[in-house]
Amino acid sequence: MKQLGNLAVVCAKHPEARMQIYEGIVTVHVGKKPQQVQISMNWDDDNTICDVIHELNFGRYAGKEKIHR
Repeated sequence: MKQLGNLAVVCAKHPEARMQIYEGIVTVHVGKKPQQVQISMNWDDDNTICDVIHELNFGRYAGKEKIHR
């Protein structure tokens, strides 16, 4: 739960990311269809949320431009 706000900020700054929260599940949609990827996790799973934040900032979903903190 501590990292959920950080994920929201990263998604807000990412040009191709959208975050959705519904019934305790956070889903991050990255990219454009038909290659769009959906990543789902529990809203309080800080370890997975940190991994997704890292991938959005520096990893496979960072895109052409790296997002700086």
